[in-house]
Amino acid sequence: MTSSIITLGGGCFWCTEAVFQRVLGVTSVESGYCNGLSSARPSYEQVCRGDTGFNEVVRVEYDRKVIGLRQLLEVFFAIHDPTSLNRQGNDTGTQYRSGIYYSDKDDQVVATQFIAEATSLGHYDKHIVTEVLPLTHYWPAEDYHQNYFVNHPEQGYCTFVVAPKVRKLGQHFQQWLKT
Repeated sequence: MTSSIITLGGGCFWCTEAVFQRVLGVTSVESGYCNGLSSARPSYEQVCRGDTGFNEVVRVEYDRKVIGLRQLLEVFFAIHDPTSLNRQGNDTGTQYRSGIYYSDKDDQVVATQFIAEATSLGHYDKHIVTEVLPLTHYWPAEDYHQNYFVNHPEQGYCTFVVAPKVRKLGQHFQQWLKT
């Protein structure tokens, strides 16, 4: 296996985690927080205040021989609004900003090119605000946030917000679904 990791912020990490857990070639997904103002581990409650600088993210480990970063970004841009600043749906605050956080400089190039192409092709009516930054201060989220949709599919937020994003994956990216 040729393993790589990319960290993505697309609003609530429960949604993003649930989608990427179903993508072929993704070997693990972990909900977490990154790029905060401090190196100290934040709590969910602190991040929700919106003043820590931390973003709700998922750490996606994938096999590059099965799926590439470009394909993962296609999924990512389809399941969240990359033109919405500090907001995804009803979730508002800097902790819900759109972001691609890399550890490998090559991933920065791919992400930047992807956004430039999406912009030049006119895929979006508004300006893409997704930040592309080096990964700093990453911390896994608390255990109860991990596998949230799998463990709580009947919870209201999961039913009305997460499940439609999972369905969208199946409708638009069937070729990349795990069987």
